[in-house]
Amino acid sequence: MSKTVNKVILLGHVGKNPEITSTNGGTLVAKLSLATSERFKDKQGEWQDRTEWHNLVAYARGAEILRDYVHKGSKLYVEGRLTTRSWDDKESGKKIYRTEIVVGDISLLSDGGRSGKSGPDQGPSHDDRPEESESDFGGLGISDSEIPF
Repeated sequence: MSKTVNKVILLGHVGKNPEITSTNGGTLVAKLSLATSERFKDKQGEWQDRTEWHNLVAYARGAEILRDYVHKGSKLYVEGRLTTRSWDDKESGKKIYRTEIVVGDISLLSDGGRSGKSGPDQGPSHDDRPEESESDFGGLGISDSEIPF
């Protein structure tokens, strides 16, 4: 039998507050988008930024953590796995596909100037680190210290 791996690691900023729902069985579900950016020089030597948006979904304790501690602009480190869902659009009848990252581990890297790590079975822990100078990175209100480059 050959080994396979389905693992995603992301470090980025939350695009909007998590959407919280629950399944018919009562399991809490959190959905959110996470932006990752890369910076490169174009052919003219000018710096360009390219942002990729990722759809994340977390269940149970992970959804509780996202609900309680994460908001638009928060910096997150997540580990998870890729999954693709499909359904038929009611209006057009076309098959729609959505690829998401099912979150396994979450590290809270910013929340009011605090940092912490949490996983699906543990609550967030925090340490005190002062927030550095603020800049308005892409209108998200993200501090310079949170930009990874």
